[in-house]
Amino acid sequence: MAQECRAGELIPLDRVGIVRWRGDDPEGAIAVLTDLRSAEGEVNPLLQARRSYRALAPDPIPHETLVRLVEAAHLAPSCFNNQPWRFVIAEGEALERVKAALSGGNYWAKSAPAILALASHRDLDCKLSDGRDYYLFGCGMATGLLMIQATQIGLIAHPIAGYDPLAVKEVLGIPKEYVLITLIVVGKPGDVSTLSGKHRAIELGPRERKPLSAVLAWNKFTDLSQTEGT
Repeated sequence: MAQECRAGELIPLDRVGIVRWRGDDPEGAIAVLTDLRSAEGEVNPLLQARRSYRALAPDPIPHETLVRLVEAAHLAPSCFNNQPWRFVIAEGEALERVKAALSGGNYWAKSAPAILALASHRDLDCKLSDGRDYYLFGCGMATGLLMIQATQIGLIAHPIAGYDPLAVKEVLGIPKEYVLITLIVVGKPGDVSTLSGKHRAIELGPRERKPLSAVLAWNKFTDLSQTEGT
């Protein structure tokens, strides 16, 4: 977060160590800029810091902060700029009714102070050959930007798929013909002791990712899932 400081001091801008320089010391500025330049060759540190954590504090999230998350999502690219995403923020009584529709495995989300529903319809975006309804891709990109914005300001934004979509759509007045693509659980980091043993181990453990070689091919598609372990 930006802070006031005296000339010649570093100004921390976010929670992952990116800084800027305010002052007249050219050597200090060059050193900072050199570090920033070297970081340009790495994966964005916000992407490195993002995790789908489950331990959430019940502290309320200001309305302007929730709006800021949707503003970030709303900057996502889309086919012909159709912007197919439609968000509903659930709080209060509506939030409690949405929580009642969650699957058992999403028990941890019941402490969240807000849940965002993302819905869309295939007619809101491009419909292309080979069954490519582009609205799902556009909404996925919007969700990704929302999650990065949440990471930037120290929040957790965790999309989930385990819920009764018909019940949630009824609670939030989402038309039946719309697809309720995901619920995004939002909150501040909380106490890991509230989680099950399995989820606590995931929460405190290292991030797990398949090796890049399992998802990347050059020049010709390879179903790498068929070759793993052979």
